[in-house]
Amino acid sequence: MKNRLPLILTLLFALWPLGSLRGPKNPDSGLPVKEFGALPVVSKGRHQPFDSLARNTLMQLRLKQTMLLEPWNSSFWKPSASKKISATEWLMELMMKPEVGDTRPCFRVDNDDLKFLLGLPKEPDPAKQSDGKHYSWNQMAPKYDAFIHEAQRAAAIKEELRSAYERSVMDLSQSISTYQSVKATLSLFTGPNLEESIAGYRAKFVEVQQALSARTNGQAGDPAILEWAQTQLSAPLIVPPHRPEMEKDYQNVLNEIRLSAPSEQPHFALASYTAIVSAYRAGDMPAMTKAIADYRSQLEKAGADEEEKSIYSKDLKKGTREQLFNFVEPFYKGMQICAVALLLALAVWFAPEKLEYLRKSSMGLMTVAWLLMTVALIMRMVLEGRPPVTNLYSSAVFIGWAATAAGLIIEKIWPVCIGVVVSAFIGFATLIIAHFLSLSGDTMVMLQAVLDTNFWLATHVVVVTLGYMATYVAGVIGIIYVVRSLIDPSSQAKLGGIFSSMVFGVVCFGVLFSFVGTVLGGIWADQSWGRFWGWDPKENGALIIVLWNALILHARLGGLVRERGLMLLAIVGNVVTSWSWFGTNMLGIGLHSYGFIDAAFYGLWGFIAFNCLIVLLGRLLLPASGAAALKAKKSLDAAGSVKASVSSPA
Repeated sequence: MKNRLPLILTLLFALWPLGSLRGPKNPDSGLPVKEFGALPVVSKGRHQPFDSLARNTLMQLRLKQTMLLEPWNSSFWKPSASKKISATEWLMELMMKPEVGDTRPCFRVDNDDLKFLLGLPKEPDPAKQSDGKHYSWNQMAPKYDAFIHEAQRAAAIKEELRSAYERSVMDLSQSISTYQSVKATLSLFTGPNLEESIAGYRAKFVEVQQALSARTNGQAGDPAILEWAQTQLSAPLIVPPHRPEMEKDYQNVLNEIRLSAPSEQPHFALASYTAIVSAYRAGDMPAMTKAIADYRSQLEKAGADEEEKSIYSKDLKKGTREQLFNFVEPFYKGMQICAVALLLALAVWFAPEKLEYLRKSSMGLMTVAWLLMTVALIMRMVLEGRPPVTNLYSSAVFIGWAATAAGLIIEKIWPVCIGVVVSAFIGFATLIIAHFLSLSGDTMVMLQAVLDTNFWLATHVVVVTLGYMATYVAGVIGIIYVVRSLIDPSSQAKLGGIFSSMVFGVVCFGVLFSFVGTVLGGIWADQSWGRFWGWDPKENGALIIVLWNALILHARLGGLVRERGLMLLAIVGNVVTSWSWFGTNMLGIGLHSYGFIDAAFYGLWGFIAFNCLIVLLGRLLLPASGAAALKAKKSLDAAGSVKASVSSPA
């Protein structure tokens, strides 16, 4: 049975993601959640299905992709006490029945001062329909004017100077803006019929023009109508391209009506969404399912020319693929597989010979995790049309993928249950980091203009990220060396040489890729804005990684450090790389500054402190090398033997 366990576990975990390919079942009510979720929409410049829009929006609002309808009735011990709906169900309700959507507790508010400003309960109170964390729009609306005043005040303060309260205000302000824009997506179709709704929109647009003219002439204008127009114009785009002035791209409902003549036949998408929304509001699920199917059929057949037809067909296929990607959740499942593999591998350390089957099981699981991450990365590349690394989120995933492969290769060369621990630990850690980075919303956002080049993304960014990965792998091997040697001093003597070979080889890889990647970055910078090097914090961070890896190699080859010193220098590489990867992004200066992130800031300093502690313990408590440890052990054994012989009776 023990010999078969690796194969059984590997097959079970390999089949697990396949069970998600069909996606969750539609509710018993017959609500066509999957069918609606696959329809195409454009949000923030990105073509995506409604399923992704729903997940990203809800993630931004409440940090989860599911919605508890009554969280005040749920607890850690009774998580099922409150009904849970999917993100797409929530989105459909918000867009098609906004009067009900406004009652759902979809906003997460953690700051007590902000709760006080909005008049929200700070503690769980079922009588007030509150769990102390999640609140509905209707609960916040009465104090919205006071909140707007605070948001305007906080916006005037530089981001790096804002307090925790002011950052919470700005985060909630962005969430409310997103919420209102998404809610407005299908608001045209909630009226009695399409013709009357279009006429009402045209009348409102005249009022918008009058308000804008009044502002131009120095008058106040109607702020309510201008706010309505701003919300409508920021809504996701659902009308497919069909006229030359639309430049082959989608439009939101207000722009579609503005561009069309009163005598012109409404776009078929407007009629289709009218049928979908009307059926939803009437509770006629079969009619809604048919309306969605008819709309898809029209999209497949529509298009004035081949270019338009290819746009429609491409978006439908992309929507289906991305929805499938969302169903499988490959990175989340990969994270769980890495966690199981890590536990199995750590158990092997207590009895390596007896638990060899667990080492093989861990290897099998990490192979499955790597294959799952590989498929997920390829799917992201296909969906984005980009190389694998485009932002912080994808860099975390890519580092995890590459480190997993590196750990498996190391384990294949030295089958002593070190490489597989490195593989599982870094894979798990980077996917955790990626999860927290995804809490801000969409992870496949449009690139900034300066980054919009697949060649340099595929060369400089990928190569330098592989340099990051190698430095982390060497650092984690160093941590394992110190921890294992402290727990079991004999392991330093037995495995010290193997540890040294691992770290030296990985650092050689790291210095090569970090150097080449940094040079490629300079060439890209020279082509983009005419200078090879500008002492940008990110550039400096990349240079420090190159210099540190080179220092490690020179120190080892020059005899300045031995086995222990090599490991401790590799651990410091974790600090150097983390500063370049995350620290420089939060300085608020330079071309690579992506904004201050509370969780990343505290996590970064916590990680730095942990690595410094390991270095200190290793320096103070470990011999300089495995040979020295073995010599010390022999001396102690010899001293013990002499003492025993002297004390024994003649």
